[in-house]
Amino acid sequence: MFRFTRLLTALVALFVVAVVLTPAVSAQGVKMGFVKEDRIQQEYKGWQRAQEQWNTESKAWEDEAVSKQQELQDLADEYEKQKLILSDEKKREREAAINAKKEALDAYTRQVFGPAGTAESKQAQLLQPILENIQRAIEEVAVEGNYDVIFTLQGIAYIKDAYDVTDEVLARLEEIE
Repeated sequence: MFRFTRLLTALVALFVVAVVLTPAVSAQGVKMGFVKEDRIQQEYKGWQRAQEQWNTESKAWEDEAVSKQQELQDLADEYEKQKLILSDEKKREREAAINAKKEALDAYTRQVFGPAGTAESKQAQLLQPILENIQRAIEEVAVEGNYDVIFTLQGIAYIKDAYDVTDEVLARLEEIE
């Protein structure tokens, strides 16, 4: 899906470049703008607040993982020191305890840092309203400033609906099949 989105963005960008370079359209004066995402991230207070909250929560998750890792290491070190004097039954008990700690650490890591984990969900929760606000601001600036296209480093942030050829492309795809 992500690859398709990037391809679609690239195709739209190529279309816009082609439109801009076409003499008939150029004579009409296509108005374009550009947004620097890095400045938005550095200067937009909403982004900064979300980043601070993310840093706080991710530090807590990392600290918890480090704590669990240290507990596991301490348990394993203690076992190694006492291994020679322990009975077979005590060795199995300690090994089982070490394996249980290891499994708990692995489960925690997957739950928090794995795909669709707590960290990914929290990041999406924090970013979604920020990205919506940024998109809304770009669209408002575009409409008020009568821009035809606004680019970002990632691709196109806004383009007038008048340049949308999706219906024609879909019709052509129907013809091809």
